[in-house]
Amino acid sequence: MDTARMEPESVDILLVEDNPVDILVTRQALEESGFDHHLHVAEDGEAALDFLNQNCNSAVNNKPCPDLILLDINLPKKNGKEVLAEIKKHPKTLHIPVVMLTTSDEEKDINESYSLHANCYITKPVGLDNFMNAIRCVGGFWMELAKLPLKN
Repeated sequence: MDTARMEPESVDILLVEDNPVDILVTRQALEESGFDHHLHVAEDGEAALDFLNQNCNSAVNNKPCPDLILLDINLPKKNGKEVLAEIKKHPKTLHIPVVMLTTSDEEKDINESYSLHANCYITKPVGLDNFMNAIRCVGGFWMELAKLPLKN
């Protein structure tokens, strides 16, 4: 039996972010990195959960469930920690790596995120170049170095 893993041709990323500038910069940094990906954007916590329910938790579905989630903490409607808790409690989404990508460097937020099973916590750097570099590093790690779970 062949045990080689099939690498995904394209990585589906769900960005959960309400700041239009951060969305634009993230999109640009990922495009410039040359990673084969498709970026989906949800601008609040409820929209993120709706996307996941429609794409991952539906019995009848041919829509892509994300391979990776970039999740802000400070979101309207449901905050990132509430979204993370929901993601990690559902069998069809708990395997998806979640990177908390936020302006908060509060110890409480960091500890709560990891206790809710975040895979990584990154404080957004100040400045456009630093932020773009951080996104490129995140993309490089999750798309080139780490092994993402196989799609079901």
